[in-house]
Amino acid sequence: MPIDVKQIADRYLTQWNEPDPAARSALIRELWAPDALHVLVNPPEAVRDAAAALAVPAPPLEVHGHRALDARVARAYEMFVAPGEHVFEVAEEPSLLLPHVVAVRWSMVTVDGGEAVGGGLDVLYLDEDGRIRTDHQFVGTR
Repeated sequence: MPIDVKQIADRYLTQWNEPDPAARSALIRELWAPDALHVLVNPPEAVRDAAAALAVPAPPLEVHGHRALDARVARAYEMFVAPGEHVFEVAEEPSLLLPHVVAVRWSMVTVDGGEAVGGGLDVLYLDEDGRIRTDHQFVGTR
């Protein structure tokens, strides 16, 4: 099955910007495999500091399945998009790295000027149906 990397990237970013919880949930169920894994590879500094204080390497943060993905995407929306100052957008053309592996570079931009204030890279592994099976998210890589 041919992979439309632009469509995947656009739909992926749409879920993070979707204001309607029901529409966001439906998009997650369409976009992600039921047992999908989302990994925040480089957790926030506070998590890394807390782990270091315990002499433990900072763990990646993971969510599994639609319900957890719904909570993760909803929380990111509440934190970054709902206040009305920022949206997420594709930062450059997505690329097919390997069969079924898509790289999506994104930015969090200001609504009133489009200035990038954050960003990252997501490496998506798609199943045979074209749905996300795993997502390794690297925040702060622009």
